[in-house]
Amino acid sequence: MRRPHIRSLAVAVAVTTTATGLAGTALAAPATGTGAGTASTSPASVVGAAVAVAFAHASATGLAPGDELHARDVLIDPEGARHVRFIRTHRGMPVLGGDMVVHLTRNLTYAGVTRAADHTVKTVATARLTARQAEQKAAAVAKGDAGGARLVVDARDGSSALAYQVRVSDSDTTESGGSRTVVIDAVTGSVRSNAPDQDEFLSPRLLDTLRRRGETISPAVGTAPRSASSIVGSSIAGSSASAVSSAAVTAGRYPATAFGTGTSLFVGKVPLVTTRTAATTYVLKDPSRWGTETRDAKGAELEVFGQGKQFTTTNDSWGNGAVSSRTTAAVDAQYGITKTLDFYKKTFGRKGIENNSKGARAMVHFGNKVGNAFWDPYCDCMLYGDGDGSVIKKPLVVLDVTGHELTHGVVDATAGLEPTRYDNLGNQYGEPGSLNESLADVFGSNVEFSANNANNPPNYLIGEKLGLSQKFLRRLDKPSLDTMERTIDYWSPAVYDTEVHAGSGVSSHAYYLLAEGSGKKTIGGVTYDSPTYDGLPVTGIGRTKATAIYYRALTRYMVSTTDFHDARVATLKAAKDLYGADSAEYKAVDRSWAAVNVTAANTPAARN
Repeated sequence: MRRPHIRSLAVAVAVTTTATGLAGTALAAPATGTGAGTASTSPASVVGAAVAVAFAHASATGLAPGDELHARDVLIDPEGARHVRFIRTHRGMPVLGGDMVVHLTRNLTYAGVTRAADHTVKTVATARLTARQAEQKAAAVAKGDAGGARLVVDARDGSSALAYQVRVSDSDTTESGGSRTVVIDAVTGSVRSNAPDQDEFLSPRLLDTLRRRGETISPAVGTAPRSASSIVGSSIAGSSASAVSSAAVTAGRYPATAFGTGTSLFVGKVPLVTTRTAATTYVLKDPSRWGTETRDAKGAELEVFGQGKQFTTTNDSWGNGAVSSRTTAAVDAQYGITKTLDFYKKTFGRKGIENNSKGARAMVHFGNKVGNAFWDPYCDCMLYGDGDGSVIKKPLVVLDVTGHELTHGVVDATAGLEPTRYDNLGNQYGEPGSLNESLADVFGSNVEFSANNANNPPNYLIGEKLGLSQKFLRRLDKPSLDTMERTIDYWSPAVYDTEVHAGSGVSSHAYYLLAEGSGKKTIGGVTYDSPTYDGLPVTGIGRTKATAIYYRALTRYMVSTTDFHDARVATLKAAKDLYGADSAEYKAVDRSWAAVNVTAANTPAARN
């Protein structure tokens, strides 16, 4: 799972409308007497004000001498509030777990902070290991090729340890290979963390369960044709694309926007916006969605998108509805990615996964007999294997799988929620990781509702097309109906160290209750019966409002260490922003969390 504050400090700052060009700007404590200044919507002014108040309120923000802040995102709300997401360095070294969001009023005065580390980073010791020794140890632990080691301060779990961070490529520790990020203590030489960089849709524990049960994942294909009127020119992000394309083609100018048709594995015939590069050459690249493209990994474990092979055709017709055509899986992937982008843009005005007006990317046919799908932060793309031929029978290019995995990209670009630990098999544990999986399920199901494809009817089930005996992988209304991952319905102290897919049920259940309410009901032909921890009913406020609250909470009030009780607070703040503290929506948020046993009264004491 990606660690955005670990990976790079050169991160572009995005606002709801423009990129600001503040990438990689290091901001230390301002000169004495520097204030917030006058109110402004200029991102640079907002960032400057946020830095000033963050250091002025060091007792609340935890900043110390030697700290610098690097702006990663700026959000300006219509009602006037401003929020700046920062990553931190200490004496020039990246601080792992040092991310925070500084909140400002309309007048650029301090309104609060949401921070990952609840302690001040202390001056660290002198390294006893060399960078070369750290690289050798990381390579041995991750069983791959180590890149260069860099010094960091590991502030996770209440510490302030000097450490080396090393990325190890071509790791042999997982079935799909890929890279890992290893953190080695620079004083003791111990391994502080060893995390896979790819976020796998199917966890190692689930794959083991499938094998033990003798069960397979063989998604049911659906190739019912759609009418021509529903295919041509459908769902284009830019309304002027068609006119521009026609003029360009008439004048013989290329590249030009084109409108093709794909025959997919799982949703029949679908419209595809493509790029025409010559009179009879088309590329599977969508210029109306910022150049979103799917390529062929050619059976290699590629993590560099440019090394993938472009899909081309002479007639703008793609795939044949079967795996006999290498292009068919690409049709499903490209369709799912564009529908996910459309959901985020249409619902929240989000322009791309990182809100930077850049397209999403994918590679199908990843690796040799890889039975999984991934969000890969180093490729900055989706990767889809073809199945392992035994447990996983087909490529996992199903719509809600794509929506789920691309949402991990959105989470990485915002809160950066991280597991608290990994086991030797690569399974992830802890509430922040569980919340990450839950949000991926919540927004992944919303992608289905947004697409509203009759061949993939929307619902609150995840993986219902995978062909499992229990008819779904996970579900939001009563998560414990999933017996494969043993997903849970309610919070308890044990959830702190629960496997993340199992733990995701807590907030997924809270979201469903907020959207639809408790009790038995039928929605879109699917029967739901959502219970509550205390036996008391919950009245839903509707999916639209519930989704708006969760998205605002994610982008403004969550950080890498947010747990379920923090998420309760974050969603309450979001509901207050959107609807008011005395609103029915605010009260429903509070009630939905109580219904899964997350309350102010049972908030755990600080664990650090």
